[in-house]
Amino acid sequence: MIELHAFDDQRAQSEALAQAVGDALHASLAAQAAATGTPAPLVRPARPAMLAVSGGSSPRPFLQTLSTQAFDWARIAVTLVDDRWVPETDSASNAQFAHATLLQNAAKDATFWPLVDTTQDLHAHVAALNADPRFAAVPDVAVLGMGEDGHTASIFADAPEWDHAITTAERFVAVHPGAAPHARVSWSMSALKEVKQLFLLIAGPRKMDVLNTATAALQKNAISQLANDKGVRLDVYWCAN
Repeated sequence: MIELHAFDDQRAQSEALAQAVGDALHASLAAQAAATGTPAPLVRPARPAMLAVSGGSSPRPFLQTLSTQAFDWARIAVTLVDDRWVPETDSASNAQFAHATLLQNAAKDATFWPLVDTTQDLHAHVAALNADPRFAAVPDVAVLGMGEDGHTASIFADAPEWDHAITTAERFVAVHPGAAPHARVSWSMSALKEVKQLFLLIAGPRKMDVLNTATAALQKNAISQLANDKGVRLDVYWCAN
């Protein structure tokens, strides 16, 4: 199910999405506190609430806004929806982007769980991520982006790993896009479908056209796979400009 939240300007979009993400994180922390029987400000759960964010130009204002919010960031782990197989010193790194935009201000107290370690072999590293106890559960909250080809995370329809990425029960997949640079590490489709609070941040009429086409009928692209799954709720935060 798609829930559309439309805005005329980027600032209003960023502020509204930051509020919604904050509310979702607060709810996750409160649920953990209730499960332990300890008041939320006192509990120190075994696993922090996990927030997965995207790279690219669109989320920059939102992430900068979110970084200033007065959450209990020490109890939140930030990770990525996907990342390119490049060192963090590379400008194409989503990890570098997350540090520069989100892990600042109040959010500097959050823990960061990267998805890439280029000192290892790509496939061996993905296998290690799939065995990592930190990622035994999916993110509590994830903020996706979307390309004009309908990809989200790094689940590209032109990648040789497409069939594996949309069918595997594993959390992570290695992806080699055909038309985009760099190998990638991405959460799988099954993992994304398990995320309780799933947001999509997009802007402009072209992205809305892509989303509308993707939701009208099942297509060979990742956003269509998500949007046409009856068990998935996708909150879309769209800015017209």
